[in-house]
Amino acid sequence: MLSDYYPWIKAFHIIFVLFWMSGLFYLPRLFAYHSKEESGTEQWDTFCVMERRLSFIIMTPSMVVAWVLGLFLFSGGGVDVFAWWIWGKLVLVAAMTWYHAILLRWRSEFAEGSTPHGPAFFRAVNEVPPLLAVGVVILVVVRPF
Repeated sequence: MLSDYYPWIKAFHIIFVLFWMSGLFYLPRLFAYHSKEESGTEQWDTFCVMERRLSFIIMTPSMVVAWVLGLFLFSGGGVDVFAWWIWGKLVLVAAMTWYHAILLRWRSEFAEGSTPHGPAFFRAVNEVPPLLAVGVVILVVVRPF
């Protein structure tokens, strides 16, 4: 039965990973712009609304669905659990999840009226998701070990 649905589960796993990654790319960019604004202004409040919606309507639900579908694929017999590449992928995905949690903490700090870091910092940390994504794609497609 699983074999009939496996391609669909895999497709939706990839789709929700794309949604999640889009948020991971965009939220730090919003933070870079947000950190230039004065707390309490209309622009500050607009950024808070945008960041909250991105975090809780797109990013977090997409992450949860991607994880659930990924674990289903992992446990459903479609992956050799003794292959090293899958464990490397899981480590990188755990790092993405940790990064996601840090972004949510910074979003919370902005919502409370403080600026956790400056624009240059947020532009720099915006490079983390692409590096993790490159690692995941190479591990999944090339399977170097």
